[in-house]
Amino acid sequence: MGTVTLKVRTLLTGAAGALLLALALATAYLLGGAAQGTASPAQAASEPATTATDRTIQVVGKGSATVVPDRLAFTVTVTAKRDTLDDALSAASASMDRVLGVLGKQGVAKSDTQTTGLSMNPEYYYPSGAPRVLTGYRVTQRLRVQVPELAKGGAAVSAVVGSGEGVKVSNLSLVVGDPEQGIAEAREAAVEEAKAKAQQYADATGATLGEVVSVREVSAPASRPQPVSLRAAAKAAYDAVPIRAGESDLTVRVQVVWGLQ
Repeated sequence: MGTVTLKVRTLLTGAAGALLLALALATAYLLGGAAQGTASPAQAASEPATTATDRTIQVVGKGSATVVPDRLAFTVTVTAKRDTLDDALSAASASMDRVLGVLGKQGVAKSDTQTTGLSMNPEYYYPSGAPRVLTGYRVTQRLRVQVPELAKGGAAVSAVVGSGEGVKVSNLSLVVGDPEQGIAEAREAAVEEAKAKAQQYADATGATLGEVVSVREVSAPASRPQPVSLRAAAKAAYDAVPIRAGESDLTVRVQVVWGLQ
């Protein structure tokens, strides 16, 4: 217990003396109580510490959903070579304008097309033992196209190829215009599988499955178009037979942590 020493040099009488004496006694009492309530470092170290251990279980679930591609995508390449760069640019642009025109007649809007490349290169002839000779300039433009109606895909390809010289079609693929609904179904299936696994482990260990602590999507389906052969697309155009879409699977994996009780 702490010690308080009071030195009184002057004798106080009356109400002032009584008040000062009362304050001194109260201070001594408070200091004594604080000394009793404060443990020394050695005492604090000797007291056992309490820790809380979180009981959780972490599982991974996988879910899939089957979707049907509803669009045809392909790349259009337009090439033009002329004596001057300006003439080559004008010729390539005119060819691309014709391509856009025939695509519009097949129901392809401007928003369904995207320019993906433009190159301008001089070309030379290298005679033996003589300086190189400039033969002209080649301009190449590339356009990525999505036909919103799969049934018109073959006809669109045929129309583009027949729009003029220097026009090529490549990288044909079937794509899903709006994959979000399929991805949502795959996510729900992945969570359900994870919950079934967690419940099985909890039952096996005699625990009770609690609330979800965290959810993390480990992998989501990327946009992976299904390739289609050019021959099949051309045949569909000439025979007026729609391209067969088939089916594609979208897969999602999620990692879920549950608390255990």
